[in-house]
Amino acid sequence: MEQTHALGRRKAAVARVYLTAGKGNVTINDRPLEDYFKEEALRYIVNQPFAVTGTEGQFDTKITLDGGGIKGQAEAVRLGIARALCEIDKEAYRPALKAAGFLTRDAREVERKKPGQPGARRRFQFSKR
Repeated sequence: MEQTHALGRRKAAVARVYLTAGKGNVTINDRPLEDYFKEEALRYIVNQPFAVTGTEGQFDTKITLDGGGIKGQAEAVRLGIARALCEIDKEAYRPALKAAGFLTRDAREVERKKPGQPGARRRFQFSKR
């Protein structure tokens, strides 16, 4: 099996995921998974597609992360891994990943700040007099 490439996005985070057959090593920006994501919850999010499809320890994953916050990055990686697994074997992995909701791109973005007010929706305090 050659290298499979997929892209995952969430908010401002972009994850480029490269899957190859291997022993289950996950490398993010040339750092091990445990080094990059210190929190157990974030590592769990990253490994969810492998757990759902039962492919833990079968693929080596090399990830390039860009932009966003740490949670958005973890969710971008999850989408990228799910898409890469679908590319490898659509019939076997797609139904489980789709049922878990890992193939859906979360389109929610931060709304832009509007002129004449302090935030996107927030207004300055109204003064009657």
